[in-house]
Amino acid sequence: MDNLYSRRGVSAQKEDVHEAIKNLDKGLFPNAFCKILPDYLAKDEDYCCIMHADTAGTKSILAYLYWRETGDLSVWKGIAQDAMVMNIDDMICAGATDDFILSSTIARNKGLIPKEVLAAVIQGCEELIEEWKKFGIHIHMAGGETADVGDLVKTIDVGYTAFARFAKENVITIQPQAGDVIVGFASFGKALYEKEYNSGIGCNGLTSARHDILDKSYSINYPESYDGKLADDVSYIGKYKLTDTLSDGMQIGKLLLSPTRTFAPIIKEVVEKYKKDIHGIVHNTGGAQTKCMKYVADHIRIVKDNLFTPPTIFSLIQEAAAVDDKEMYQVFNMGTRLEIYTDAMTAEKIISIANAYQVDAQIIGRVEVADKKELRIKNSFGEFVYSY
Repeated sequence: MDNLYSRRGVSAQKEDVHEAIKNLDKGLFPNAFCKILPDYLAKDEDYCCIMHADTAGTKSILAYLYWRETGDLSVWKGIAQDAMVMNIDDMICAGATDDFILSSTIARNKGLIPKEVLAAVIQGCEELIEEWKKFGIHIHMAGGETADVGDLVKTIDVGYTAFARFAKENVITIQPQAGDVIVGFASFGKALYEKEYNSGIGCNGLTSARHDILDKSYSINYPESYDGKLADDVSYIGKYKLTDTLSDGMQIGKLLLSPTRTFAPIIKEVVEKYKKDIHGIVHNTGGAQTKCMKYVADHIRIVKDNLFTPPTIFSLIQEAAAVDDKEMYQVFNMGTRLEIYTDAMTAEKIISIANAYQVDAQIIGRVEVADKKELRIKNSFGEFVYSY
């Protein structure tokens, strides 16, 4: 897949990005999941600020294709959710749990993306703000920029920037300790706050997933949906259409377009009750199951030997891409998209909270002392070691 990723102009590990930012200031708490800034607003030494920007990525291309084939505008609310979750859930991992200020940046090709799609994205965001408010997550919309830039964007790009101010004492740093267990949260299923089954796909790895699963008709019928400079043998090389249905009744398009699940209601409650017992929260986005290794200290081994069995969507992607498990766990969350480091007793309480929201959670692994920093993932097919 690394070769396919490179030939498609993307990188699961974002090596170039990390190289470009390696010398930037890491903020007040370098081991927090997001950069923490001083309280530049009120100049209060006891407070800090956090600001985060992200987009739905190339998942918006899937929404575009599905909408063009079916006329279903509802998928655009999912794209708004993807972009929102990629911001809010990252920030919650750092300890900001409420009163987020959100601004949108939406760029579209007006010739292909009509006002109905634009309205569906914007209205979808407003609906999500109201839905999350029921769980104590207050998001305040500050407006944003919507630009018609057909020279820059072939279809549509949906992004948000979020901001929050909160007490320094609430900042969560990632410092896994030997003896900790790891609580993993399932990315799939149907949470209390979800209206339908979630495949668990999230937002990462969708460029290759799209090209590996969907057939050549998409490059022919929708040339605006991909980089025309890509070689024919890496663009839309799969066997499915978005409207195809698998033997279990699941539709390909719906599986690929399941909105990225938010864990915000759960983590808010967990942090309020057990913050002092938490040694880190990691949102397994870019880098997937290896994301945690950006934060752990030297001479620490992370062992994940009880991850959730990957749901259907990941088996489908793996079969289509013909890649091994080790690489899949570096690119996709594989069914476990959030993890908390804590002690065994607190872990059981956290699992109970997740279950109350109808989200599966379990102890997926542990933290050990080692000669060097490494990650070990074990499943029924073997053991995969990632050294750093």
